[in-house]
Amino acid sequence: MQDFTGVPAVVDLAAMREAVKRLGGDTAKVNPLSPVDLVIDHSVTVDRFGDDDAFEENVRLEMERNHERYVFLKWGQQAFSRFSVVPPGTGICHQVNLEYLGKAVWSELQAGEWVAYPDTLVGTDSHTTMINGLGVLGWGVGGIEAEAAMLGQPVSMLIPDVVGFKLTGKLREGITATDLVLTVTQMLRKHGVVGKFVEFYGDGLDSLPLADRATIANMSPEYGATCGFFPIDGITLEYMRLSGRSEEQVELVETYAKAQGMWRNPGDEPVFTSSLELDMGDVEASLAGPKRPQDRVALADVPKAFAASTELELNTAQKDRQPIDYVMNGHQYQLPDGAVVIAAITSCTNTSNPSVLMAAGLLAKKAVTLD
Repeated sequence: MQDFTGVPAVVDLAAMREAVKRLGGDTAKVNPLSPVDLVIDHSVTVDRFGDDDAFEENVRLEMERNHERYVFLKWGQQAFSRFSVVPPGTGICHQVNLEYLGKAVWSELQAGEWVAYPDTLVGTDSHTTMINGLGVLGWGVGGIEAEAAMLGQPVSMLIPDVVGFKLTGKLREGITATDLVLTVTQMLRKHGVVGKFVEFYGDGLDSLPLADRATIANMSPEYGATCGFFPIDGITLEYMRLSGRSEEQVELVETYAKAQGMWRNPGDEPVFTSSLELDMGDVEASLAGPKRPQDRVALADVPKAFAASTELELNTAQKDRQPIDYVMNGHQYQLPDGAVVIAAITSCTNTSNPSVLMAAGLLAKKAVTLD
């Protein structure tokens, strides 16, 4: 869980301990029954930007503003078992979960015997679904449901329809995971997957890095599905090694997945409620908008689409307005209606995708150069 909804949950646990204490009970017995990780990522405010010291200064100011909350959370980590806190400045909760916390397969000692079982997750954010890229079934829930799960209560649901999405071919050079996920989102919105699971399969997965899978899984809320699941395969294991998981854990995941029939084999054709297919070689450079992620626009058509959108937004009186003069850094500009005056590169979808992060950096550099 993230700190916005996680702090009230810890407050509730602390209040329960106080109540038990008043009744003469053992307060040490009040603990989460399921493992809980709280990632502090919703408290950051961007006070400084555009220079080399911006990150450190923003973290310092965040610590200063939220000192009381963070002291309380640190107490909670020490007081409760099966509860850990990831400190601020580490990353977005979905990214931290993918890169560090997700196990794919759990193992623990029960009644004197070691037991292994699949990793599953509920999180207090809609983009919790990012973890499905690692072969972990998970989705977002509300704060009350999360607290119930912490205390050992089941998460109730109807058995969902499962929509298969077959990926074939491979992305052309210069085409990114963002282009792919916008295409997938458009297709699934048209198909209709609200309240359903989506599972990706097909030989196209052989060339799809886990970072790209995580990008697609992350956007499940945008295409309307409960989750977008990728089965465990060799690429999953490669990523686990790359992100520092122990070799023992990697071997456990491989052995368990193969023994339980959860391993993706080339040529597998599972049976689904319904299915779609996409040749990734057909994916083109895309943007989405201006308002909805499923409104994909080919890059070549963006100027025309933007102009049409601006025309719709402006009423008759606004259309008659003249451009205004504006001076910045000693330069004079004319700003017409519909001018883009503020731009930002921000995402929780691409935070674990190195190639897209590099593309964003190059884009920002180019924008500054043009200025």
